[in-house]
Amino acid sequence: MTDTDPDRPTEAPDEPANPENPNNPVGSTELKGNTFHGPTALQVGTGNTMNVRYDVTPPTPLDAAADELATVVRRQWEREAGLRRLLEPAPLPVRWQVSDRKVAGRVTGATAEGARARFAPLPGLATATRDDLREGGGPGELHAVYGGLASGRLLLVGPPAAGKTAAAVLLLLDALRYRANTASPDLRRLVPVPVLLSLHGWDPAAESPADWAAGQLSREYTLFRGRGGRVRALELLESGRIALFLDALDEVGGKLRTAMVSALESADFRLVLVSRSKEAVLASRRARLSGAVALEILPVRPADAAAYLLGPLPDPPPPDWKALTDALLDAPDSVVARALSSPLAISLLRDVYGDSDPVDELLDPARFPTPRAVEDHLLDHAVIAAYTARPGRPRPRHSPEAADRALRHLAVRLTEQGTRDLLWWHIPSWTDRRPRAIAVGAVVGLVYGVATFFLSLRLSGPVWAGVMGPVSAIASGCVAGLLSLRSGDPQPLPSAGWRDIFGRTAVRRGVVQWLVTAVAIWLCLGVVPLMDPGLPAWLCFLSTIPTGFATTLIYGRGIELVAGNFLGRGAKRWFDDVKQDHDHTAPPVVDSRSVGPREVWLHHIRLRLLLGLLVGLAVALLFVPISTWQHGFWAGAPLGVGAGLWIGLVSGPVTNLGVATAMTAVQLSAAEGTPVRLMAFLEDARRRNLLRATGPVYQFRHARLQERLALPRSR
Repeated sequence: MTDTDPDRPTEAPDEPANPENPNNPVGSTELKGNTFHGPTALQVGTGNTMNVRYDVTPPTPLDAAADELATVVRRQWEREAGLRRLLEPAPLPVRWQVSDRKVAGRVTGATAEGARARFAPLPGLATATRDDLREGGGPGELHAVYGGLASGRLLLVGPPAAGKTAAAVLLLLDALRYRANTASPDLRRLVPVPVLLSLHGWDPAAESPADWAAGQLSREYTLFRGRGGRVRALELLESGRIALFLDALDEVGGKLRTAMVSALESADFRLVLVSRSKEAVLASRRARLSGAVALEILPVRPADAAAYLLGPLPDPPPPDWKALTDALLDAPDSVVARALSSPLAISLLRDVYGDSDPVDELLDPARFPTPRAVEDHLLDHAVIAAYTARPGRPRPRHSPEAADRALRHLAVRLTEQGTRDLLWWHIPSWTDRRPRAIAVGAVVGLVYGVATFFLSLRLSGPVWAGVMGPVSAIASGCVAGLLSLRSGDPQPLPSAGWRDIFGRTAVRRGVVQWLVTAVAIWLCLGVVPLMDPGLPAWLCFLSTIPTGFATTLIYGRGIELVAGNFLGRGAKRWFDDVKQDHDHTAPPVVDSRSVGPREVWLHHIRLRLLLGLLVGLAVALLFVPISTWQHGFWAGAPLGVGAGLWIGLVSGPVTNLGVATAMTAVQLSAAEGTPVRLMAFLEDARRRNLLRATGPVYQFRHARLQERLALPRSR
């Protein structure tokens, strides 16, 4: 007998389970952030058709920005992973388990079982449970934990050279591929874009996690250039459309590390932190990331190491290689097996030894009594091997000895400074700046002195030319040399793109300002002349072009690059106040891409040089037309040309950090024997997997390589 009580609400039939997301059955109304409208008609049978009508919410500007960022980040890290040789040959399997160290709280705090979850699982993934975490696993399970963890807080820890950063990069690529394979835009917007950043340079007392990350994104991706771009990055972070992978927690000071962990408590986005186990334990004594789960990267198993090493070799493998891999399999507790339990040692082994090299020498217990001895041997030969010509590889541009000498000098410099970050714009502080200042002053003085001499010769004769030429050369050279000295101080890197400087809004305001000024002057001095004769219209419009150009710089970002050089810091602050209310109108940058260190350096040189020439030309146009029209070309032009030349030199090469870095490279080459083209050498070392790049910053491939290269040669 059935219950037919009319007052009882009718229950809907059970919904079929969603095979892609068992936690969200088909028909559930809890699909957050989506809009789905019916009706749906389904006919089953031969010759029948199925018609489905649905409306998808159009993507918002933030969704479009997130999709563009995902494309750029995936392109960036696929290239970087290729340079680090994480993809070819097939990567070593990443195995992990929940750490038994006192790094994080209880596992139940991360899974939020029986409590409210901070983050819902990503579409298509199940909620991570205690059993999932305790089972451990490989890359697939790691991504499932990342996407299903209720707290959204994940720590990747392990001993030095365990492959923590490599695991984070591979997890990031897996997360990007998962997002790209999410077909529905409504579901894809629920999958955050993972971005890997280094924690170096963050002061938690001055900036919140979101503000700092937005600043980093604006420096590393052209999509977020300018203040408008930084606001857009902040909105993506605060809306959960970005997940941060934060590396180098173990490379900052103890108090600062504790402050970072405490500050990250307030972050509203998913987090993955990478740290050595020891430093993570020390930080957890004073501050713990609530809800985080610590996963320890396990050593590479001998069988996995042997399979990885044999993969690129012919079948059957060379005898020496077979002897080594047999030792890994037959004696998993041997010295060489313990040494090759880290991804760093395994990759170094493939770099140092070729197919026909005597790799079985590592089995000699007299030469290599400990795993550390094996690793030191591989590190000592890494640079020589990278710069030794081999079939199928690009011919090295530098000899192994020159490369080793240069990288050792860089390692010593960074170790003395207590950092792993090689900031190219700090390189000018490595040498005595006075020789550069003298060279810059001599060049500027020569250019200015010769120009003044010939102009004075034309206007006043040889006597005045003989006086004015040397005086002008000495004065201009001294001032230029003093300005050049400033480029030797470590300082933040100013950066902007052409679209930021000459954006549509800035150019439109500049044109309007130019036309208004030109018409006003023409009406005052042309139509109703206050002088005799009145100024013609063409002269008014020509001589007021600099006002429009200056307005464009003010409302763009050009004033940030040139104002401090010849207008002073007070003028720069005033210009910032004038334009701060108009930055939000700037359109997004179209040429979105990530930038590497050498790209930033080249961009800085080219932009500053050309911008300096444009500023100099604008200053010349301000004076030359009117003075020439009034007094003739040879009487009126020298003042404008001289002012424009001076401003162009000061705004361009004299105070250009890129030029100062190139000049410092010449000094280092003379003193230390490093390559003259230092930036080209650094990029080549990156391609040879000796250096790596994070945004505009170079680092050694691993801290152990930097430590080893920084040791005296006798050791």
